[in-house]
Amino acid sequence: MAGPRPVAVALAATPLAPQTERFITHLVVERRLAARTVTLYREALARLEAAAAAAGVALERAEPHHLRGWAAQLRNRGLAPRSIAIALAAWRGLYRWWGRQGRVAANPVDGLRAPKAAKLLPHALSVEQAVVLAEHTPARGDALLLARDRAIVELLYGAGLRVAEIAGLDVHAGVAAAGWIDHVDGSAHVLGKGSKRRGVPVGRAALAALAAWLEVRGRMAKADEAALFVSRRGTRLTPAQLRLRLAARAREAGVPTHVHPHMLRHSFASHLLQSSGDLRAVQELLGHASIATTQVYTKLDYQHLAKVYDAAHPRARRKG
Repeated sequence: MAGPRPVAVALAATPLAPQTERFITHLVVERRLAARTVTLYREALARLEAAAAAAGVALERAEPHHLRGWAAQLRNRGLAPRSIAIALAAWRGLYRWWGRQGRVAANPVDGLRAPKAAKLLPHALSVEQAVVLAEHTPARGDALLLARDRAIVELLYGAGLRVAEIAGLDVHAGVAAAGWIDHVDGSAHVLGKGSKRRGVPVGRAALAALAAWLEVRGRMAKADEAALFVSRRGTRLTPAQLRLRLAARAREAGVPTHVHPHMLRHSFASHLLQSSGDLRAVQELLGHASIATTQVYTKLDYQHLAKVYDAAHPRARRKG
C-alpha cells in the first residue's frame, strides 16, 4: 500500500504560528469541521505562512497583490484547481476570523477566485455490477470476514452511507454513539458532515446481512468493543481498512473497475433517482445540505436515459 504524499505529511506536521493555530482550534471546537477538512486547511495555512515568510511580509499586513502572487505560486507548482480553491477558502477564513477580532481592517483574499475545474461526474456502478458485488460469495475465505464485508457493502449501496459513517457505527444506541442501526424500524442513524445527524432507511437485504454478521461478530470483536464493524484484531474497523477490503472484494467479484466506498454511495443515489425521480428525497437520504450538490445525479440519470434511448429506439441513430 502506497503511503501518503510526503509533501502533505510535512505540511500537516509543520507547526503554525500561535495566532494561526488558534484559528485551527476555532475550526475544530466551534465550527466542528471534519478532521479531513481541518488537515487540508492546516496544509493550506502552512503554505500561506511559508510564502509570507519567503516574501518577508507579516500576514496581518499582507495586501491583495501579495495574496494574488501567492495564489499564482500554487498554480505554478501544479496544484489542481480544487486544491487551490481549498487553499483560498482556508486563507479567506483566517482573515475573516482575524477581521472579527480586529487584527485586520480588510480581507485581502476577497475577490480572489480559484481557476475553474472541469466538473467530473461521479463514477457509479451499474445495477448489475452493484448486485454482483453485494452478493459475491467466494468459494474460500474467512467466513467471519465475508459476513462482515457483505454487511458493509449492503449498507454502502443500500443506504448510501459514507465510509466514515459506517466506520462510526456502534452495536447499540447511546449518548456516546456516533451512529447505530435500529433493527426494529429498519433505519440507520448516523453522524454526517458538520456533525449533523440523520436517519436513513435500511432495506431488507442489508438488515439480513447485518443480522448474519451480528450472529458471528462476538467471535471477532473484543469484549468491550462498541463498534459494529471490527478488524481481525477485534477493534473498530478504520475507513482505510474498509477501503482496502472493498477494493479486494470487487476484484474477486470480477467488477471491471476500481471500487471505493463513495462509488457505492454514488450508485445508491443515481439508481434511486433513476427509479423515483425524486431529487429532494435523494438529497435528504444523502444528507446534502444543498440540493445543488445532489443535482449532479440528474446528469448521471440523463446519461442512463440516453443509453437506453440509443439502444432501444428505432430512430435513435441514422443509418448510413
